[in-house]
Amino acid sequence: MDQTLSERASTVTLRVNGTDRSLTLDHRTTLLDALRDHLDLTGTKKGCDHGQCGACTVLLDGRRVNGCLLFAVACAGRSVTTVEGLTDGEVLHPVQEAFVARDALQCGYCTPGQICSAVALLDEAARGEPSHVTPPERLPGGPVPLTPDEIRERMSGNICRCGAYPNIVAAIEEAAR
Repeated sequence: MDQTLSERASTVTLRVNGTDRSLTLDHRTTLLDALRDHLDLTGTKKGCDHGQCGACTVLLDGRRVNGCLLFAVACAGRSVTTVEGLTDGEVLHPVQEAFVARDALQCGYCTPGQICSAVALLDEAARGEPSHVTPPERLPGGPVPLTPDEIRERMSGNICRCGAYPNIVAAIEEAAR
């Protein structure tokens, strides 16, 4: 039985980069496709479309997510921040500044996802959330020191085909200071 568009679509309101945006979307529309195809926010990239490369990383209520794995309707009423939303007018976010200063990109395709992931990484470490490589003897509750190993572990969901990893780690270290 075929459904009409109205039977498989919903109006959903997302808070995107600080602005409420109402969209009528097919229930199967991913957050990534809603951002790119319906809101023209093309900074977020579609890489593998399977949640394996991290090019589509955005912040959902301040936590990093792969936009290609979430249905937009499941994000209704939540706050989405894309790489475009990290700037303050013409002023870059400190992570964006560090990526430029440390030449932490080559082709740039993965960069928006890398930057969003790095912003979340800094917040997670500041909250004291451990990673797989966080030493167990670290005092609980305090911030996690961001060693190069800690940064690499926390960024492992973001792939750079050009291999700019040393500069990405250096940029995150700089932004953490």
